[in-house]
Amino acid sequence: MPTSTDDGGVSSPEARPDPAFALLEIYDAALPQVYGYLLARCGSRVQAEELTSETFLAAVQSARTSGGPVSPAWLIGIARHKLVDHWRRREREERGLRLIHDEPPVEDPWDVEIDAMQARQVLESLGAHHRCALTLRYLDGLPVPEVAHLLGRTVHATEALLVRARTAFRRAWTGGCDD
Repeated sequence: MPTSTDDGGVSSPEARPDPAFALLEIYDAALPQVYGYLLARCGSRVQAEELTSETFLAAVQSARTSGGPVSPAWLIGIARHKLVDHWRRREREERGLRLIHDEPPVEDPWDVEIDAMQARQVLESLGAHHRCALTLRYLDGLPVPEVAHLLGRTVHATEALLVRARTAFRRAWTGGCDD
């Protein structure tokens, strides 16, 4: 039977706990992973700390709205999105500054940089399970057993996922053409 609260609202004796509390259970283990992931990619301790904070705030909000499972791999995915948002923001700011100073945009002559951008775009186009597996294995350099642990899969299932993810990446890279 519902009971009244001090603020005039009605609460249930079977009140559900906040789903964001699941984050507390993995916070100590996940914090260094998220921070390390971001630091390795942005190169600035201050920026990595800010992005780590944004990641956990977004995770709390997401946990409350979606109520889905909370894991370190899920947090790394959120961190990755926060990092991409940071890069986009920074590029917009730099583009605006170039326009203010009437400087033509600097062309990047290096094929490596262009390939890295294309690789990021291709990775973005993949499904979340493929993107997460490839990121953990090849960008973060984790061994397959650790990737399997983070994804909550067996090593064999993770190896199969990585084969499918590499195939999907290769198809997206070549525009769907099989060589």
